[in-house]
Amino acid sequence: MGSRRSSRGFVALPARPAKPGGAGLVPAVLWAQIAAMSEHVMICEVGPRDGLQMAKSRMETGAKCDWIAALAKAGVKEIEVGSFVPAKLIPQMADTEAVVRFAKEIPGLVVVALAPNLRGAQAAVAAGAHRVSIPVSVSEGHSRANLNRAPDEQVAVVGQIVEWMESAGNPAEIEVACSTAFGCSIDGVVPEREVVRIAAALAETGVEQIGLADTVGYANPAQIKSVVRAVRREIGPALRGLHLHDTMGLGLANALAGLEVGIRDFDAALAGLGGCPFAPGASGNIVTEDLVFMLESMGFGTGIDLAALIAARRLLHEGLPAEPMHGQVAKAGIPRTYRQAA
Repeated sequence: MGSRRSSRGFVALPARPAKPGGAGLVPAVLWAQIAAMSEHVMICEVGPRDGLQMAKSRMETGAKCDWIAALAKAGVKEIEVGSFVPAKLIPQMADTEAVVRFAKEIPGLVVVALAPNLRGAQAAVAAGAHRVSIPVSVSEGHSRANLNRAPDEQVAVVGQIVEWMESAGNPAEIEVACSTAFGCSIDGVVPEREVVRIAAALAETGVEQIGLADTVGYANPAQIKSVVRAVRREIGPALRGLHLHDTMGLGLANALAGLEVGIRDFDAALAGLGGCPFAPGASGNIVTEDLVFMLESMGFGTGIDLAALIAARRLLHEGLPAEPMHGQVAKAGIPRTYRQAA
């Protein structure tokens, strides 16, 4: 793929060594803590896209760019800055081209843009996005509502984008998010075997970065582990990360479950913004600040300055003063016991 490849992926925990003196294995909990130390977890901030698409009002382009710059200054290395979709459908994304052109000039930042089809992917590349994110719903109901196509039809669209990208010399990376992988507010239960089937079909197109999205926030930790393991058995390291929502209050618990089965790549949104206009009942994403606090406290490095991240909430509030902001760490304050992993 392109030259901007990131460190996205999963990391399997090393085998547990014996205690010194041959006294048996190191306790599982202790070894998990040891293995976590110095491991890096990539966080992609999706607030400027997934968060703002559900906002009741539009954030001005200048304010949006200032917010993105503040996020990058706080150490966020990947930001999904917008989506190339018709402005009449999601007017909050009408300025995505301008925002991409601004963000790509920020040193060290991987600029991600969502595109639902080939035309959108071409526009994203023309604007200078480093990575194009393509949604593929696993459930029929959400796929029809969101893309007006069946899941297999959208897989075929991904194949077209992969072919075009290769013919153009791979100017950007491609990632695919398997939406409604853990349940759907339209169709209800989404069979695990169907998630595996869609992920395998996507891998066949040549996509090397595939994520699983809990679009409506219905997942539980046991389900996260089961689906991740099943998909990984089928497509191996092409499974990269998790996109989680907090509808049922289990967002961080699900992130922890993902960590325990080797996921080292998560999407999150500042202040817990977000949702899906085509998925009734979907609430915001997991809160970036709370996720960073949990990861760093556990010994996982994110490279993100938590205090600077919380300070960026001010710019978000100024740009969207009527939008509710969530997050326990911002509410309580960073405790004196907090130590950044690095």
